[in-house]
Amino acid sequence: MLLDSKFPLRVTALVLLCLCPAAASSDVDSLPHYASVRREQAYLREGPSYANRILWIYRHKNYPVKIIGSYDAWRHVRDSEGATGWMHHTQLSDRRSILFIGAVKTTLHRDDDPRSKVVAYAAPGVVAWLKACEPSVCEVEASGIDGWVDRRNIWGVEAGEVFQ
Repeated sequence: MLLDSKFPLRVTALVLLCLCPAAASSDVDSLPHYASVRREQAYLREGPSYANRILWIYRHKNYPVKIIGSYDAWRHVRDSEGATGWMHHTQLSDRRSILFIGAVKTTLHRDDDPRSKVVAYAAPGVVAWLKACEPSVCEVEASGIDGWVDRRNIWGVEAGEVFQ
């Protein structure tokens, strides 16, 4: 399908959604949601096909992304820096990971009490597995160390998201 650049983006997106329904999957029913990069190298493309230009190559397995849309076997994703593009579903995993953000190291505590013993420090850019979230803290695991972290210091969790 060739898209005419004269159409406003909203109309183009509407036409794509109406004429080309996404494949039935849990991704479509639960948008948006977070996922992680499955491979050591994954490609973010300009559009939902292998013919589209590669915008970015992710070279970090388990890097978190937010799935914001779906078309056939392709997922429209956004990363922690706001870059958006399309990735084939085979390059993604539903396993949740997070990215430590900020300018300084973040403390990981033994339990969900911020006064509990510090078990580790995580530098900005470290990727960890997400295990659970409470209103202000999340439990993560990195390099075999479990700890609780202030959710303001991580990317990969929605505001107010709580789960065990």
